[in-house]
Amino acid sequence: MGNRLSKIYTRTGDDGSTGLGDGSRVAKDSARVTAYGTVDEANSAIGIVLACDIPEEVRSVLVSVQHQLFDLGGELCIPGHAAIFDADIQRLEDQLDAFNADLPPLKDFILPGGGLAAAHCHLARTICRRAERESVTLSHHDAVRPEAIRYLNRLSDLLFVIARVLARASGHGEVLWNHERRKG
Repeated sequence: MGNRLSKIYTRTGDDGSTGLGDGSRVAKDSARVTAYGTVDEANSAIGIVLACDIPEEVRSVLVSVQHQLFDLGGELCIPGHAAIFDADIQRLEDQLDAFNADLPPLKDFILPGGGLAAAHCHLARTICRRAERESVTLSHHDAVRPEAIRYLNRLSDLLFVIARVLARASGHGEVLWNHERRKG
């Protein structure tokens, strides 16, 4: 690993620019910085889920996901770098299928809620979807590997299923959308 940060502030970003992993500088509001910044935000939201009382099998998966999101942030921060691969996406799909196997089929839409951990997981899911959208936006004018976008898409699906698992594990249960509430 490179140099460790001994000083947190550098003052190099005071002009509204930031350094990418390849040493180039870009505006802090560039599509690239927005995309990897939102990946970081999703990672932080998952950290809040991990701060809750959750089943160990969920914890293990989310800790692994946090490391992969850090890798993905690096991939987006270093143009041309590859850190997420098809095997990572397959692992998400396998985990998603395993968690989903024990859940009843969906017959209604689910509202974010179902206890603190589940609600935080829903928030992480929506941030992950935003990271996906921002990565797609970046891909319109800069190279973004399709694996990065597919990873975020699959991760948001996994977070949805994990939120369902957490809602049930907490005893709160899922909050179903009541489409009939406005009739009458």
